[in-house]
Amino acid sequence: MARTPLVLDELDHKLLALLQRDAEATLTALGDAVGLSPSAVQRRIGRYRKHGLMRQVAVLDPMAVGATLAAVYVTMERESAGRHAAFYARMRAAPEVQQCYVLAGQWDYLVILATTGVAHCRQVAERLFLDEGTIKRYETHLVFDVVKHGLVLPTRDGVRAGRRR
Repeated sequence: MARTPLVLDELDHKLLALLQRDAEATLTALGDAVGLSPSAVQRRIGRYRKHGLMRQVAVLDPMAVGATLAAVYVTMERESAGRHAAFYARMRAAPEVQQCYVLAGQWDYLVILATTGVAHCRQVAERLFLDEGTIKRYETHLVFDVVKHGLVLPTRDGVRAGRRR
């Protein structure tokens, strides 16, 4: 079920940009940066959480913990809602699956794995993607180096963001 996006004003966009850079910033510091009182900042953050826009987690650097990352491209055997639902459930249940995207084009999915090494990566790929009758083909590409690993999401398009009010 798709959620209706929360309507955001200019202060929300500024506040969310700051929170994505440093979720530990104090309410006072955030309020000073966007021109709101600490209590107004707290109310907005509560609204973001209530609507599922924001949650707080610890984000580990995969390279700092020695993780082996892999991008896996997957093509399904045939189109079937049941096959896709089972695949979704398997991807959501696997702790090694960091991200999973439905694609347009020759591949049906892109799956990002984080494992403890190459041998573990192979075991996970075989467990998740060797599925007779459901998965037609998969290709695993090991990540040698991370050029950029970002979690900051744009909350508005660049055209509107560049305009002055």
